Amino acid sequence: MDRECAVTEPIRSLLHASHLLAPDDLAATVAAHARMLDVRETVVYLADYEQAKLLPLPGEGVPERQELSIEGTMAGRAFRRVQVVDSAAAGNGHRLWMPLLNGVERVGVMELALPDEPTADQREELRAFVSLVAELVVVNDAYSDVFSRLRRRKTLSLAAEMQWELLPPMSFGTDRVVVTGGLEPAYDVGGDSFDYAINGSTMDLLVIDAVGHGLPAAVLASVAISAYRHGRRNRLDLPDMATEIDGAIADQIGRSQFATAVLARLDIDTGRLRWINAGHPEPLIVRGSSLVRLPRCLPSRPLGLQAGKPVGCETRLEPGDRLVLYTDGITEARSPRGEFFGEQRLADFISAAAAAGDPAPETVRRLMSHVLHHQAGQLQDDASIVVLEWRTGGERQLQV
Repeated sequence: MDRECAVTEPIRSLLHASHLLAPDDLAATVAAHARMLDVRETVVYLADYEQAKLLPLPGEGVPERQELSIEGTMAGRAFRRVQVVDSAAAGNGHRLWMPLLNGVERVGVMELALPDEPTADQREELRAFVSLVAELVVVNDAYSDVFSRLRRRKTLSLAAEMQWELLPPMSFGTDRVVVTGGLEPAYDVGGDSFDYAINGSTMDLLVIDAVGHGLPAAVLASVAISAYRHGRRNRLDLPDMATEIDGAIADQIGRSQFATAVLARLDIDTGRLRWINAGHPEPLIVRGSSLVRLPRCLPSRPLGLQAGKPVGCETRLEPGDRLVLYTDGITEARSPRGEFFGEQRLADFISAAAAAGDPAPETVRRLMSHVLHHQAGQLQDDASIVVLEWRTGGERQLQV
């Protein structure tokens, strides 16, 4: 068998096996095919909902492992930095920690133990193999509760269950734009949520904060986001989408209920940004190390309480800008001494993370942890955020 056939056979074989693969058998099947690549031990780790731990996926013939912290471990470093991390293995072998990526979304990490340090060609083959494994995790997650059960370290509230099912992937990227979202409290979130979609050169974004808490707020947010997607997929402009959401809330939930929101639309080719603010905190632009104030634009009433079609706002991003949409659970997070987290601290954190070379998903992960720490671990309100990076040059950081 020539080199090309030898290299592609494990991937071809795993892809063939995946068509009739039960999700419970994924870890064992992956380990068996990895042995064709001279990998002695293979363990798949998935990130928990809070992105604090990496949890091993069990399977027949898979070595037992303990959960690993994303902070302070080699596996965590591979996850945080989106890098392959090498280490010596027992018995003079070699161990690789490779991030599991679905596009640019970090699913988890794979641990691969080899007899020797892999060559450059072997590394490329392992990267392709791990990429296929990540895709199989994501695809099989739609058919089973195996991965969802593993990722939750405690029980989700019913409201949180609804919200997580409604969310798009937490990160998405192309060669010109990267979008990353964050949501807390992960296991008990109610009315905060976000959505996005890219269609051609148009990127649409929504951040929403439904009034109330728990299940009623989650139901309201679900109606609002479904109406948003309905309008977006019917190619409505921003004011018309806002009107459709407003009507859905008023008709289905009642005029006493509402949600604040920002709907935004970016032309990825030109940087033209339009948005509607429905009673929500103003979007921010972080340009280098500076916080850029948007042009003065009066917000409309919250969705569900509007009187007529809202007026949109407009500005233009510059290459390298980071657009930040968030709920007041971020900026109004209060320390035990009564100090608000605030807009400036939010902008400073994002600019410092960019200067340190943190990829966008890691920036948001650390930010949510920082907001929680600011409140001494006790969130007073749901908190969600979406950070959009436009042509920052860091898009390639998210590829292994």
